[in-house]
Amino acid sequence: EIRKAFPELYVACDVCLCAYTSHGHCGIPEPPSMKLNNKASVARLTEVALSYADAGCHMVAPSDMMDGRIGSIKEALLAAGRDDVALMSYAAKFASVFYGPFRSACSTALKGNRKDYQLPPASEGLAKQALLRDAAEGADVIMVKPGLPYLDIIRLARELVATPISVYQVSGEFAMIHYAAAGGALELRPAVESPCNVCVEPART
Repeated sequence: EIRKAFPELYVACDVCLCAYTSHGHCGIPEPPSMKLNNKASVARLTEVALSYADAGCHMVAPSDMMDGRIGSIKEALLAAGRDDVALMSYAAKFASVFYGPFRSACSTALKGNRKDYQLPPASEGLAKQALLRDAAEGADVIMVKPGLPYLDIIRLARELVATPISVYQVSGEFAMIHYAAAGGALELRPAVESPCNVCVEPART
């Protein structure tokens, strides 16, 4: 329906499970420990991605950070004849306090935190592994999230792979700018534009 109403719009669908669970995590937990079952989570995420592809999206974008989900989704898309659907990986997604405003706006049911499967701050080595893995598994685009705190990772990604790079300015990054502007500390528009320009430069080919 979205594509019918806006035929010129490029539709990318976030692939995750957190919005549909009572616990708010990005995968399927295994009681009693409630640690995520990576294999079961990847299988379900692959089904969700195929569902979005069949519904007509141009791109699927797994944001869950489960190991191996890019390869699984890519294989399933190709097997289903959906090589017309692009695959963007949230490859270097760091655990961050900057996600707070988004989670509050969504009234997330998150119990605990996502540090077990999102990248720890200042973990360049793990980010490098994830970027190389997801590019090798068939990601058409790789993402670094959040953007401004990880300009070094954006540059690293550009040096490691030829895959196009996406950078995510998250809710907390914008909230800092918004509240600073509301308090008269800076002018909103140039303050919004500046980080975007800064993030683009290290991602250039």
